[in-house]
Amino acid sequence: MMRSVAGKQVLLKLSIRRLLVCTLWCLSGAAWSQTDFPNRSITFIVPQSAAGSTDTVARLTAQKLGDSFGRQVIVENRAGASGIIGADLVAKAIPNGYTLLVAGTGIIAINPFLYKNITYDPFKSFVPIALIGYSNDVLVVHPAVPANTLSELVALAKAKPGDMKYASAGVGTSPHLTAELFRQLTATDLLHVPYKGSTPAVVATVSGETSLMFTGIASSIAHIKSGRLKPISVSSAARSTSLPDVPTIAESGYPGFEVNYWIGLFAPTGTPSEVVAQLNTEINRFLDQPDTRARFQALGLEPFLGTPAQFAEVIQKDFALWKQTIETSGIKAE
Repeated sequence: MMRSVAGKQVLLKLSIRRLLVCTLWCLSGAAWSQTDFPNRSITFIVPQSAAGSTDTVARLTAQKLGDSFGRQVIVENRAGASGIIGADLVAKAIPNGYTLLVAGTGIIAINPFLYKNITYDPFKSFVPIALIGYSNDVLVVHPAVPANTLSELVALAKAKPGDMKYASAGVGTSPHLTAELFRQLTATDLLHVPYKGSTPAVVATVSGETSLMFTGIASSIAHIKSGRLKPISVSSAARSTSLPDVPTIAESGYPGFEVNYWIGLFAPTGTPSEVVAQLNTEINRFLDQPDTRARFQALGLEPFLGTPAQFAEVIQKDFALWKQTIETSGIKAE
């Protein structure tokens, strides 16, 4: 009987030791899995079609990160429902840093106010990793429009309320929203003419079918240089390096006006902070390279070197800006 009790005590001690060893092994394994990131391929989900600016930035970033990590970074295009499908996929992914979202302002700071049945929360579903690059719009007019400055254009629009037409790439797109914000701030009555994409909208303004539009610098600079479009102002806080002679809207009589559109990298909420920090560090490293800046400028983008916290501040600011603009104008997605 004594031997039986002693034997059970020995077995109990061995079981406890084994349990402690297993627990320590699991904990060390969990720590290793976080600090050893990445130990396999990473997937970037782009919620738009291939060949667009977001897709191009995603592929450039994927290539650079892949070279740095020594791991493949795959880009998957999951277009549909104005980016909601792709964003929702990442929102529901395992938060381990291996499924990430490359998305622009529209997905995070605009969609929540345009669509009722959005399936993700821009703040609760994602953790911002890095603002990769940003762009701004230029206000252009047809050469026949008798205005060379912003004040002259505003005066012309107020003299003929509802007569001047402005083109956009569609309802709720960035050119439409920038123009609507401009219209609200200048108290002008402009007629919106939406087109199916930026190319036909630019063509309409070049041909004189519409009088003006806000458009990306990259998509209009060739027409500006050829004289087929006349630049009036840019929407950024500082002058564009691509159009240094064109004043900003802020310096043309509307201080505080600033509109930028960005492309950034996001992870599902719950992703380890050390993984987010590691990704941010590597992205800042490649953004600081001269060849990256040259590639971005060709796309009409400026690289942004900053922390996840700084990116979060940009998102908060744009979220408030577009919430007010959309609710004031009553814009609804088609």
